[in-house]
Amino acid sequence: MGEAWANLGVDLHLETGGDASRHGVRKGLTDALREAVRGGRLAPGTRLPSSRSLAVDLGIARNTVADAYADLVAEGWLTARQGSGTRVAERTVAPPVRPVPPRRPGGPPAYNLTPGSPDLASFPRAEWLKAARRALAAAPHAALGYADPRGRVELRTALAGYLARARGVHADPDRIVVTAGFVHALALVGRVLRARGEREVTVESYGLDLHWNLLHHAGLRTVPLAFDELGTDVSGLGPGSAKAVLLTPAHQFPMGVPLHPDRRAAAVDWARREGGVIIEDDYDGEFRYDRQPVGALQGLDPERVIYLGTASKSLAPGLRLGWMVLPSGLCAEVLGEKEAAGASCGALDQLTLAEFITSGAYDRHVRGARLRYRRRRDQLVEALAGRAPEVRATGIAAGLHAVLELPPGTERSVVQAANWERLAIHGLTDYRHPLAVTPREDALVVGYGTPAEHAWAGALEALCRVLP
Repeated sequence: MGEAWANLGVDLHLETGGDASRHGVRKGLTDALREAVRGGRLAPGTRLPSSRSLAVDLGIARNTVADAYADLVAEGWLTARQGSGTRVAERTVAPPVRPVPPRRPGGPPAYNLTPGSPDLASFPRAEWLKAARRALAAAPHAALGYADPRGRVELRTALAGYLARARGVHADPDRIVVTAGFVHALALVGRVLRARGEREVTVESYGLDLHWNLLHHAGLRTVPLAFDELGTDVSGLGPGSAKAVLLTPAHQFPMGVPLHPDRRAAAVDWARREGGVIIEDDYDGEFRYDRQPVGALQGLDPERVIYLGTASKSLAPGLRLGWMVLPSGLCAEVLGEKEAAGASCGALDQLTLAEFITSGAYDRHVRGARLRYRRRRDQLVEALAGRAPEVRATGIAAGLHAVLELPPGTERSVVQAANWERLAIHGLTDYRHPLAVTPREDALVVGYGTPAEHAWAGALEALCRVLP
């Protein structure tokens, strides 16, 4: 009997209260059920446990439950039909009045050209599902247990091979740490730097305030370097500067230029000379169109560069999968911070990505995506030449976004016009560090990879309507 009662019905949590007499128990149960229905915890149509099942769960007489149900049926809160059981009655109730948020001038966005995301509709669902099935079938039972803080060895091994082949990274699986995306990785590095006694991190004049805020949260100030046509000016790194610098050397975000070779070498020389460390954000290294791919800076000195990568641009940010390739002297400290935070990535997603890479599906997907995004880039340039010849697109040899240079003083009005056109877009000002000394420029940062394929033409047309 003790084993059978658990299968008698659905679970229902009730706090009946009341005295221990039969009348008191019945009243307490009736009041609790009525309040659960009135408050919305039991939605209309919800089937309640049988009187026998609920009586066993509550440790009361079955007749008491039956009487409480009958009372609420009579009051209209419940219905009881033969073969259908007891259910919460359907009722016509006026919905609660909620304050209406103020409307944007043009309503919610119809098109999205903000940077930072790929076309999510092009995620390779069928291939990913196949990889997931193969990975799960081959996974050892231990893969479903508590995880190695570095991540699954299958994924670290697959990443080591891929990064060496495609990005020129010197990667040993034991020096790779899988993270829940780039933000997680940067937060861990920031905490390690602060624990080492660092007070500042040097950053680029343009970037994401999310990243700067993460470093601030770790207790680190961010000090920007100057920027010019050769990229970030690393001459600002010196004996008196911070011992860490955050760079996007392959494709500066958002300006889109690669760091000049002389400056790449100068940054590594500074790190060697001063005992510094370079945090390399290789956020979209797979997407190159009009030039040879720029290899990872980490290849110049794996002991002075922390390489950070992510699947957010190549696949989807919702996977929350990123990775760090660490100098040997930082592995233990980063793992300690990760274990202390208790954050980890799902083993099955890691195994799936490992299978996706080793099977060749990842390379096929990236090549296909590269063609699609290059076609969009070309359509953007063509549309600008015909509709807004005074607007020049820069930083378009790589990546998923372009910078559109605007006439001086027009950025704010163009962004406002885009708002009226229900076009989500960012001005370059949004990415400028508050302490940057680089001269201000009026421009838009256009994420041409973001819209779904069916929405791209409409987004491009809306963009052309708001340009000077």
